[in-house]
Parts: sequence; structure tokens; C-alpha cells
Amino acid sequence: MFIGRERELSSLNKLYMSDKFEFAVIYGRRRVGKTALISQFIKGKRAIYFMGVESNAKQNLENLSKNIVELETGIQTETSFLSFQAALEHVFLLAQRERLILVIDEYPYVARSFQSLASTLQLLIDKYKEDSKLMLILCGSSMSYMEDYVLSYKAPLYGRRTAQIKVFPFDFADACCYLKNFAAEDKALLYGIFGGTPQYLLQIDDRLSVEDNIKNTFLNTSSSLFEEPENLLKQEVREPALYNAVIIAIATGASRMAEISSKVGEDTSVCAGYLKNLITLGLIRKETPYGEQTSRKSIYSIDDNMFRFWYRFVPANNSVIARGGVDLAYKRIEPHLSDYMGKVFEEICKQYLWRLLLIGEAPVEFKELGRWWGNDSSARSQAEIDIMGEQDRDIALFGECKWTNEKADAGILETLVRRSQMFRYPKTHLYLFAKKGFTSGCEDRARELGNVTLVSYEEILEKLERK
Repeated sequence: MFIGRERELSSLNKLYMSDKFEFAVIYGRRRVGKTALISQFIKGKRAIYFMGVESNAKQNLENLSKNIVELETGIQTETSFLSFQAALEHVFLLAQRERLILVIDEYPYVARSFQSLASTLQLLIDKYKEDSKLMLILCGSSMSYMEDYVLSYKAPLYGRRTAQIKVFPFDFADACCYLKNFAAEDKALLYGIFGGTPQYLLQIDDRLSVEDNIKNTFLNTSSSLFEEPENLLKQEVREPALYNAVIIAIATGASRMAEISSKVGEDTSVCAGYLKNLITLGLIRKETPYGEQTSRKSIYSIDDNMFRFWYRFVPANNSVIARGGVDLAYKRIEPHLSDYMGKVFEEICKQYLWRLLLIGEAPVEFKELGRWWGNDSSARSQAEIDIMGEQDRDIALFGECKWTNEKADAGILETLVRRSQMFRYPKTHLYLFAKKGFTSGCEDRARELGNVTLVSYEEILEKLERK
């Protein structure tokens, strides 16, 4: 069953309907669903789908040749073109007579095996684009390769593409399509644990509880997820051990550059390089307090839920898991789940606010959302605001998110009111989000203030699932 990706499919179909030469680049992390997206798009269309393999040029040319001949004859054959240029030029010529799609999936494998592939494509595009009906799609999982050798202005193919699509993991709403048979709270937990990558969501068994799904995947040495983060790093980077150390440092509480450097035991200049690459891979996020540009306050966090969960809990319990102590490992993890879910709930609340903005129901038409942290001079202490966004200098939104088993009370709301006043916007709108709802005192105070919206997790889920 194919789920989501409506915008991506719409973009690809618009290109296809142009009936002229189009060149789309599709890229994103491994397991994120790029091939599934392409397969859905080319269904019922005349298309040559060729997946590159990590082999030599001869093997890749033979595979491409088979796909081309099979499209024309419907027969699989061992016939091979003499060169990549001959094979690709044949496709360009075919596309002069009819609309045709050529997909080169895992393009980096092919390009590495045949160094002149990009230049060959450049030559053929420039030669045939005016009278060709070819829709060329290059797809790749190596983020650094696609950005440096396909999308970069220094790349031979720069300026030829007519579209690029970066495929991201699903948001909470789309992830819930995989979680239909779970209770409302369990959907958030599973999203927080497995993230929005389709291949990881498919590992969830809806006949099992959340606890048993954790045991069956992250705490099971024979599960594909047990070593997934480390295996992915091995495919993407040259020194996975140091990258692992950086991610573990962040997962276990280090957020500032100096803290990460100290935990890893490397200079900040060395760690900065690793962090930059991890940001490119979509695994680490760099944040500064909302509205501030300085990097002095920058913090780093893990940007993918599955990686955040794995690095937070699996390495610390590896010895126990390896000896079959699954129940003991889970017993150590379970008390920390509520605290772990705090950041996940903040992200779900942001997605809810973006949903309101896009359907025209947001009281503040913010441009961006972020977190803020810094000094609260009135309280003479450090303070944090979970969500902040401004429409302009006159109106802003502030939000607080509480993933606890107690109802949010008036005291929590008063803290949010006080912190919002530090910024002196003429108008503000406050959002208080809570897993279990609100006390009557909190509801009374919200009505009295008049600029507060109280939103329970159940209401968030209902809005996002109704998209």
C-alpha cells in the first residue's frame, strides 16, 4: 500500500504532462521511500527503470541495456550497447517519437563506476532537449554525492535540471497512516520511537503493544533495526566510529559544541566538521534561539526520532541486550520514555500549528517556528520557550508543550504569560498544549486572558489525521 507523498507525486505529474524534455533530481536519505515514490509515479506510463548497482561500469551498462531492450521488445535479452553514450542516446532518440521516462535509481553507484556519465548526460541533454519528450529522473541516497556532484553549480549537470525533490521522512500525520490500529497515545509514542521513515514504520507490528514492538526491534539482535543506524553511517561516511561518538554524545545530553567536544575527546574544529556532515545527512539539527543569529548560543540535537531513540538507549544497554536480557533492558528504558517524549511532542505541536496556518485557521500568520532559550532577567534564571513565531514586529505566538500524565494547571499558563512578556510585542497569542488536558483553573484563567488557546493531544491528533 502506497501512503502519502501527494505533493511529490503532483510535482512529478506536472512535469510529465508538459510533454517536453524534463530533468528531475530526486534525493533523500536511505529507506525514506524514494524508490516507492518513483514506482508509484511511473505506474501505467512508458518508462525505463534502471537501478544502479555497486559494481563496475560493464555490469551497470549491461543492466541498463536490458531495461532499454525490454521496454522496446517486451523480451529480456543479454544484448548490450557498446557504451553508456550509445545506450542513453538511443533512449533520447526513442523519446523524440513518444513521451518516455528514464529513471536512473541509485545514480551515484553508476556515476562512480563510469566517471564520464555526468558529462555524457550533459552532452546528450544539450543536443536533444529541444526536440525530446524524455523525462529523465536521477535518484540517489548518497546525500553528499547528489548535492556535490549533481546539484552543485560546479557539477556538469548544473543548470540542466528542471526540478529537484528532496524526499523527507513522513510527518506525524502521514506516519499515523501506518499506525491506525493503535490507541491515540501509542501513535505518538511509536512516532517518537520509529520516526517517519517508511521502512522503519513497516517494522511495527500492530498486533503487539508498544513495549513488545520496542523489544522486538531495538532490543532484538536479529532485528534489522538493531544495527541500522551504525550500518547507515558505514555507507555514508569514512570514519563511522567518530560519527557514532558525536551522535552518542548528543543523545546523552551534550548539546553545545564544547560539551560535545569534551565527551568525544576531539578538538571543536574536528567535531565541527563531523557535525556539518551529520546535518547534511539530516541526522543532526543545529538551532539558535528564535530571532537570534549568533552561533554562540547554538545547540545541536538529533533530528530523526528513530536515531534519537536508538542512540539514547541501545548503546548504553548493548551488553545486556547481547546476553538476551531484553526484559531488563526495557525495564531500564521505560522510566525515561515520558521525558524522552517531551521533544517529540514539541515537534508534533509545531506540525499542528503549521497545519492551522496552511488551512487559514492560525491566529498568528507566522513565518517560521522555533524555540527560544536565554536569560529571564525578572526571574533571574535561565528560561525556555518551547515554540515561538512572529507575524511581524507587532504580533507573535508563544507555545508551551506538556507531555505528562497530569493535567496542565494555571501555574504553567502563568509561566508562559510571564515569559511571553519578556519580548514586549504589542499583541501575543499563547498556545498551551497538554497530553492529558487542563485543570478547570487553567481553563478559567485562559478565558479570562482572552488570548490563549488550550489544545489537548487528542485535539491535535484529530486535526492532523483529518488532513
